[in-house]
Amino acid sequence: MRIALAATCIADTMFPGAPRATVRLLERLGHEVVFPRAQACCGQMHVNTGYFDEAVPVVRNHVETFAPVADGEWDAVVIPSGSCTGSVRHQQAMVCRRAGLDELAATAEAVAAKTYELSELLVDVLGVTDVGAWFPHRVTYHPTCHSLRMLHVGDRPLRLLRAVEDIDLVELPAAESCCGFGGTFALKNADTSAAMLADKTAHVRATGAAVVTAGDMSCLMHIGGGLSRQRAGVGTLHLAEILASTRAEPTALPPARRAATEVAR
Repeated sequence: MRIALAATCIADTMFPGAPRATVRLLERLGHEVVFPRAQACCGQMHVNTGYFDEAVPVVRNHVETFAPVADGEWDAVVIPSGSCTGSVRHQQAMVCRRAGLDELAATAEAVAAKTYELSELLVDVLGVTDVGAWFPHRVTYHPTCHSLRMLHVGDRPLRLLRAVEDIDLVELPAAESCCGFGGTFALKNADTSAAMLADKTAHVRATGAAVVTAGDMSCLMHIGGGLSRQRAGVGTLHLAEILASTRAEPTALPPARRAATEVAR
């Protein structure tokens, strides 16, 4: 397949390891990955905070950049983020129609129909759960809110993780509880967000995991920040980074865990 990558703005600017791992993984599985250079933000943060008019040019750019998938030039668009995938599917056409841009809205719907979160693409479109990964560490998985409740990815990420060779996958207590990030929610409701984060980090630490993984770097940024301030010695890795890991090209433990291991020695 020929697959276009939408890297997401937070990954592109702060956590490039996630989109790079997505490319490495898909190419290892025999697919061609293209990166449309005109891509930028999907518009989610504008819409979520009520700036619908300001979202229009941002959404237009995304839709027009990825429109070739609607014409069959690419087979699919992959996004290593549940929240951004949710925005493409559930917000972009709405923003266009609200602005009276019905033709752009129709294109947005056509793009959305071929846009997938990473675990959806792997399991539902490519038909694989064992991607040939190797990651010999204890891992726990946090299901992010948008992937869980908006996209309904279900156990697809867990099925992919269970097939990873030598992984010690442990269940996260109260896994379906929100981590407290929620984009601007963490800024506007800081005390509530901090309390939710405290619960989440306590549950992560209870697993004894070396790494907590998820499908959204935004949530991992929030959880990782809490764990770092607690000096928990638990690192964060995007799902793609674990699935891209092999014996020949292993993904290293994140710095927080490496530091804790060195101190223990």
